[in-house]
Amino acid sequence: MTYETEINGIKCTVRFSEENISGLFLPLLKTLTQLREQKGRRVLMFLAAPPGAGKSTLLSFLEELAAGTEGCAPVTTIGMDGFHRYQDYLLTHTIVRGGEEIPMVRVKGAPETFDLERLTDRIRRVAVGETCGWPEYDRLLHDPRENAVRITGEVILLEGNYLLLNRPGWKELKAYADYTVRLVADEDFLRQRLIARRILTGVDAEEAARFVDYSDMANVRLCLRESAEADRLWRVDTDGFSAIA
Repeated sequence: MTYETEINGIKCTVRFSEENISGLFLPLLKTLTQLREQKGRRVLMFLAAPPGAGKSTLLSFLEELAAGTEGCAPVTTIGMDGFHRYQDYLLTHTIVRGGEEIPMVRVKGAPETFDLERLTDRIRRVAVGETCGWPEYDRLLHDPRENAVRITGEVILLEGNYLLLNRPGWKELKAYADYTVRLVADEDFLRQRLIARRILTGVDAEEAARFVDYSDMANVRLCLRESAEADRLWRVDTDGFSAIA
């Protein structure tokens, strides 16, 4: 099935196999529907995955799939990228990498470049069932758009790189999730995807590769090596998705 959407200001066209839809996606949505019925309240699912794994596109598709499938509760999908610190902040603050003090903007996307305190508070509000606003990140503007989404639904799917990260501050987030899914992939596969995505923001191929190798790939390795276990573990590659656990 060919699916077209827009993620963070960039148009995306992907193909999801019928095997993935019937064997992975629909069972997940039905599990979340049952969980909502059992708990009698809003449920929150985390989808944790490294950069380039396609998590935003997947959640967008799951939202549409749930809406069109009898017996599946409607879902609202959101991402943690809206909690990037603003570009002005990243340009005026520094971080030490490899013994060198550099502007934070050079490693934008690293855990330190997110407002973790604000993210934690908003996740808590969503988890307890509050109606609240949620920011989204626009890759063309390079900044968040505040309160772009209003959270009112009963099944919420949240995606992000570091939602299951085993580091102080981050690892506490898992307590707010009713269900967790994690995606993994080969590093080379993710690198090619990230370069292609960065070119779409208007930079040339050489600059895109340089940024990906310096910044994004460090985040890829962090996510792959330091994420906690999830209720479901899927691998993504050129053939689509497959279940590992």
